[in-house]
Parts: sequence; structure tokens; C-alpha cells
Amino acid sequence: MASTAADLARLKTREEEGSLKAVRFQQQDFHQLRAESLKSGELFCDPFFPADCETLGFNTLGRYFSRTRGIEWKRPTELSSDPQFIVDGAKRTDICQGTLGDCWLLAALASLTLDPQILDRVVPLGQSFSSQYAGIFHFQLWRFGEWVDVVIDDRLPVREGKLLFVHSAEGREFWSALLEKAYAKVSGSYEALTGGSSIEGFEDFTGGISESYDLKKAPPTLFHIMRRGLKLGSLMGCSIDISSSPETEAVTGQKLVKGHAYSITAVRQRAPPLNRMCYADFLRQFSRLDICNLSPDTLSGEGRGLWSYMQFEGVWGVGSTAGGCRNYPATFCSNPQFLVRLLEEDEDLQEGEEGCTLILGLMQRDARRERRYGGELNTIGFSLYRVPDEYKGSGPVHLGPEVLLREAPVTRSRSFINLREVCELFVLPPGEYAVIPSTFEPHRKGSFVLRVFTEKHAHSGPLEEELKADIQEIDEEERDVDPHFRRLFLQISGNDSEDSAFELQHILDRVVSQRSDVKTDGFSLQTCRDIISLLDTDGSNKLGLKEFHGLWTRIQKYLEVFQMFDSDASGTMSSHEMRAAVTAAEMFKTLDVKKEGKIHLDLQQWLCLTIS
Repeated sequence: MASTAADLARLKTREEEGSLKAVRFQQQDFHQLRAESLKSGELFCDPFFPADCETLGFNTLGRYFSRTRGIEWKRPTELSSDPQFIVDGAKRTDICQGTLGDCWLLAALASLTLDPQILDRVVPLGQSFSSQYAGIFHFQLWRFGEWVDVVIDDRLPVREGKLLFVHSAEGREFWSALLEKAYAKVSGSYEALTGGSSIEGFEDFTGGISESYDLKKAPPTLFHIMRRGLKLGSLMGCSIDISSSPETEAVTGQKLVKGHAYSITAVRQRAPPLNRMCYADFLRQFSRLDICNLSPDTLSGEGRGLWSYMQFEGVWGVGSTAGGCRNYPATFCSNPQFLVRLLEEDEDLQEGEEGCTLILGLMQRDARRERRYGGELNTIGFSLYRVPDEYKGSGPVHLGPEVLLREAPVTRSRSFINLREVCELFVLPPGEYAVIPSTFEPHRKGSFVLRVFTEKHAHSGPLEEELKADIQEIDEEERDVDPHFRRLFLQISGNDSEDSAFELQHILDRVVSQRSDVKTDGFSLQTCRDIISLLDTDGSNKLGLKEFHGLWTRIQKYLEVFQMFDSDASGTMSSHEMRAAVTAAEMFKTLDVKKEGKIHLDLQQWLCLTIS
């Protein structure tokens, strides 16, 4: 490598800055594994991503398919007499597409070569086929909120002596082919890379968050967005769309190549020289603008004013936190919630504009790895609500239906869409906001990462909901029991005037079997034993009149609550409905200030209670 000295100097600087920290993917330690291979004299073979059909794919690249016939796995030392990792620096010409449909990844790789500082993060320096060569290489990729160090062996798929997938033009440079293999490893297979957006690859090579703009519908503030983004270190690329395959590589009258990505390195607000393009020309000639905003852990940030950045992980659980969008009011409020507190306005907004710049990105995890098992992307989006003044400063508060269903959101994602990530830029007044990420339909399982980018420092965090129930014993004397109930109890309890577990099971099963509004398989004997254990105050292992009356009173109340909150009249109670029932119980306790066991409600209170 011609620039070895410069590379080693950059490597030393990065190690001193601590920017090489990354989580070991699948717990593989590159330096330890390389040392072990050098000691044994055997080239490294990766047990987690072996040279076989499973690594190639699961459908058209799976075992027994025609596309995999004749494929061999060979190391670069078997393909070239003088293999090189990188020759004279990484360049766009090092990247040629093979038979895999991952041109989106190649476009991201090409853009990566334009920023040596970011490239050094993804492609660690000091790797070669000469010094300490042991058949092992490693790369660093950003994966769903963290940087991972990915180890691979250098066995590559080959047919008739030529690389099957990404390769360099001259044939002896292998960094791009090996990086593609590392990306395939974290995605589960080579075939999992088929189809995608260059934005996805760009984010995984930088840890940034991307915005995409259709230049035919450019917002009036786009020039200012571009200028401020470059000031904060954002990376930008533009391209010209193609409408058919013959247009690929077509050259326009301005000598621009269709389908290629162009980098934007500067934006200036003055008359351009004759050989430069003005903003109006830019909008006319190009179709799309992509902006990748970098997080502080992408690189050292020297000379760049990077965005302030926070991220959170969450899940949509079926029957609990997978509440769907606002079209589903019965479950929407159970979605995860996150607080964003915007503290101070930005200073460099354009004239007449005030507020705080906020970029939100909602990303669903592991979609490519799940393709092998038939997994599909959820349709996702988010809403933002202003936190009411009465909740401010009171700690984490999970907003309920009195806010989420009665108030309109301040803003929301433009649409719900089945992409890996939904990202939007907003300019909002200072204040506290609740972000509600959700799938479009309820009961859709998934896990996600929510990312928050702001120009100024902001505070954010999850809004946890504390659910609790206060169960109190009811002290009652046998004399308070209704005489009619006493006679019924004596008829069913037998000679000892107490109910055993067997007798209780028989009674309860008879009761629920006669109700059409409750679906149940009945009470197990162990459940009845547990009930007796909880209510048996005299240690007889049976329920006497007073104890059974207490149980019966509770059952009647529980059935009333069940009917009230079984909103779909299914005869069953989902966790969404259970959440509402518990919340209502807590609300009743709060409103019963005199502890009389009854409450008086005005119309507004009654409406809040019934829709909660």
C-alpha cells in the first residue's frame, strides 16, 4: 500500500481517541483469532459463516438451485499471484457488481470511498495479505444502534475462477469483496442482500440518520437544510432517476450520468463561477437528494459540528405494547412512549423561522436476517404529542387516552410504510413532546430502535407506565350475609357447611358455564386450591360461609369489570383490555376521596373514565 505511513499515523490517532470501540459480533475477537491462526499455522475458517450453501442463501441461492451449481470457495491467494487488500487507497473503481442484486450496497460503498475518515472506521487499517496474514479480516459496521466488529475468513464464492459477487476492476484488490462478505454475515446470507436502498447501506457505514428528498417536490427550505447539514458534518449525495434499464449509464446534455450517485461537498449562497452549478440548475438536473446526518460516535468529529444524538430500543409485543396506529383507539394508548424535551432554539434557522430542529428515525430490527424464515417488514410510523402542562416536572408519565385520543398530535410521520426506517425532520417550539412509535395495525410483533437527533442539546427518555393494583380484604361478619345466600350456601356445601376444593370447582364451573359472555375452559382443581389458600382465614383448607361470601362478592365485581372492558365482546380479555381495567380501578380509588366505596362524577369525569 503506497500510503502505509499515513495509514499507520491515522490508525494511531484513532486508537488514542478511542474511536475504535465496537461490540464483537458473535463474540469473535479478531486479534485473538488471528494470533491463534498464526500460532497454529492454519488459515482461519469462520465457524459462524462457513463456506457452504447456507451462507450463500435460502431461496434462489439455496442448496439444489441452478444458480449455486459450480460454485467454489477460494481465498484471494488462490485467485491472484499478488493479492492486495487496498491498492493506492480505496476508490470507486474498486467496486464492480457481480451477479447479486445489491447495487444499493455498492452505491453506498462508492460514497464511502469519498470520505477517508469514515472509510477508516469501516475498513480498519493494517490489514494485508503479507504482514500477519492468517486468512482472517475484520470490518466495523453500525447495526441497529451500536457499532459491531465483524470477523470473516477470506474464502469467497467463485465460479470458473472468477469472483461471483463484488470485485475490483483490476482483479487483485479485495477489500470491497471482503466488506460485502462481512455485510452478508450480519445480514444472515449473501442472498439477504438482494434489494434495498443505498440509504440503508450508508447508515450502516456511518451510524448516521438519513433524509431523502424528491427534488421535483423540494421544500422551500431545502437550500437552508443543505447548508446547515454540511455545517454539522452531514454527508450528501444526489442522483438522477432512470425510468428503464436502457437509461442506465446514459449521459445527459450536462454530462451527468443517470443512475450514478454524486457527492455534494459544499453549498454557498453567492453567484457561482461559470463552471459551477447554481441551485436552480441543481433542482432541474437531479431527481433525488439524500442527506446522511452523522452521530458523534461515527468519527472523531474534528472540524465538524456533529448533531446531538440519543437512541432507545423498544418492542411491540402482541397483546401488550403492539397497539397499532391511532385508527385503533382501543389499543393505541398501549404503544411504547418516549419523551423528548427540547430546551433551546437553534441559532442558524433561516429568517422568520424559530424553533428547535428535531430529526426522528424509527428503525425496525433484523429484517434481512428474518427473510430466511419468511419474515416481512412491518408497516411503521410515529406520532408526536405535546405533553400537557399538568404533567411537566412530575417524572415519567405514560400519557393516557385523555391526551392521545382527545388531543390531536402536533405532527406525525408523513406516512406509515413498510421500510426498514421511517425518518422525518421537524422544526418545533421548545417544550416537552411524547413520541409514539407504532405499527399501522395492532398485534404486529416487532422490535425497533428510535433515534433522536437535535442541533442543540436535548433531553429524552422512555415514558414508563406503572401498573399496580391495591387489593384490600373486606371485613364482614356472617350476620351481614344475605339470608337467601346463606340458604343457597348450606344447600351446596354439604354436611360440614364448608366448601372443599372439589366442591368449589363444581360450583364455579356451573356458574361460568351458564354465562354466554365469558369464554373459559373452567377452573382447574389447582386454581380452586389456590383460591382457598388465599381466603381461608381459619386454617381449615375449606371455605366457610363468610369466606365464600367474600369470594362470591369479588367474583360479581370482577365479572362487571370484565363486561365493561371486554370492548370487542369476545368473552376474553386481551392485555390491552386488562391494562384499561387496571387503570380504571386505580382511577376509581383516586376519585373515592371519602373512602365510601362510591364516587360522584360530573359529565367530563364520566367521559374520561369510560374511554380510558
